[in-house]
Amino acid sequence: MNSAILFSGGKDSTMALYSSILNGDNVKYLFSMKSLNNESYMFHVPNIDLTVLIAKALNIPILTAITDGKKEKELFDLKKGLIKLKNKGVESIYSGAIFSTYQKTRIDNLCEEIGLKSIAPLWHTDPKKYMENIVNLGFKVIITGISAEGLEKSWLGREITVNAINELIHIKKNVCDINLCFEGGEAETLVLDGPIFKKRLKIIEAETIWKNDNGIYNIKKAILENKDL
Repeated sequence: MNSAILFSGGKDSTMALYSSILNGDNVKYLFSMKSLNNESYMFHVPNIDLTVLIAKALNIPILTAITDGKKEKELFDLKKGLIKLKNKGVESIYSGAIFSTYQKTRIDNLCEEIGLKSIAPLWHTDPKKYMENIVNLGFKVIITGISAEGLEKSWLGREITVNAINELIHIKKNVCDINLCFEGGEAETLVLDGPIFKKRLKIIEAETIWKNDNGIYNIKKAILENKDL
C-alpha cells in the first residue's frame, strides 16, 4: 500500500513511520505541517523546520505546508495537503496519535471524506512499554519542549534513556500524574537517529528558552553525518 506519514520529527510520528515500514508499505511521502501558532491544537511546533533535514536522513521525500494554526481552521489546511497526497497516489495516512481523541477523530474524518485510509498504529499503546521499546529499538530521542509540572528546565535537550524513563515513572508516582509518553502535551521530542535512518542528525548549535514553568530546546543549526563515523 502506498502510504504517507503525518510527520513532525518527534518520536510518535517516527514510530508511526517505523510501523508503516514494518507493515511492508511503500512510504511515498512524509507530510509536515508548519503551524505559525505555538499553541496549535493539532500540530507539533518546536524545531518543525528540521523535518526537511530528517527526511534526507531517512531518504524519504517530504511535502510541507503552512497553517496559521487556528483551532479547527487548521484542519482546512491539513485537508488540502491530504488531497494533494491522494492525487500523488497515496492510499493511507499514518499518524502518531496515542490517546488524543481530538487529534485522531479529526484525521479519521478528513481521511474518510477524501477517500484515504487512516492508520494510527500506536493508538492506546501502553506508555511505559512504548517508551522502553523506543529505546530498545535504538532510536535516539531528545526532549525539545516542556509544558508540565514536575519537568524542569534540565530536561530540555536531554536524551530519553532507560534511566530517564525511570525518572519519569518516579515523577508520575510522587510529583505529578504525567503521561509517560507525553500524550497530554507534557513534552515534545525530536528523533536524531534510529534503525530506519540512513544518516543521523548532529546538533551544532542550540539554545534553551525557559519562561516560568515551560520552555523549548531550540536547535539553531544541525547537520547530517554518516552513521559509520
